Amino acid sequence: MQLAIPAILLNTALGAGLGFAGGLLGIGGGLTAIPMLAWLYGMDQHLAQGTALVMIAPNVLIGFYRYHQKHRIDLRAVAAISVFSMIAAYVSGRLASGIDAALLRIAFALFLLALGLYFGLDLLRRRLAGKGAAASPSPPAPRAPRELSSASLPMLGIASGAMSGIFTIGGGLVVVPALVGLFRMEQTRAQGMALALVVPSSLIALFAYAQGQHVAWAIGLPMAVGGIASVSAGVALAHRFPPARLRLLFCAVLVGTAVTMLVEARPF
Repeated sequence: MQLAIPAILLNTALGAGLGFAGGLLGIGGGLTAIPMLAWLYGMDQHLAQGTALVMIAPNVLIGFYRYHQKHRIDLRAVAAISVFSMIAAYVSGRLASGIDAALLRIAFALFLLALGLYFGLDLLRRRLAGKGAAASPSPPAPRAPRELSSASLPMLGIASGAMSGIFTIGGGLVVVPALVGLFRMEQTRAQGMALALVVPSSLIALFAYAQGQHVAWAIGLPMAVGGIASVSAGVALAHRFPPARLRLLFCAVLVGTAVTMLVEARPF
């Protein structure tokens, strides 16, 4: 597929906007890129996911580096998780290429909706708990983050890799709520670690989708250039947000994207 100069510039600008959003939310931009590609170019779910991976791969690498500058991330834990993540990403990516595109699109939307509702309920629970603690004469001390156990690393890797292979951006969306909810990690630190895990699995998933001829390189490469230029600005803004507000924004984007995709998938 060959594109004219105006189309290349448009895709570069689109990638810049998506890269900024990805840096802000810690998801590499793929969350909004996939439905955007389907809407702008009429791509089916397979082609949209594969093309989005071209932009996601470099964006998550830069995003991880920027987050790592702010919050030192345990690279040994990331390496251990990544081994399982890469294997799961390749296997699930090959399987996803054989799933009906319409069914995959609906599954993707439901996946986002479920995570968005989880985040919303968790945020509501935290706020209610905070109000109760404030009303108490002796509020309890904040709970300390839990250490990542050796038993949890393979499970996180398999979940991250499998979701990355099936939905291309699912790995980060699984890891962030797991680290925040189960291990009490700060939102920005969890987003940085999620990006570190998505780097190898996104490259493996891109390879799997490319093998299945589900990548439009002429569109994905200009988007990648735009994303590379803007993702650092998104990461910088993320660290200025209050954690609760950042989680609320993350939740709103998940639910909004899911609802839009489900509405567009209706047969009328």
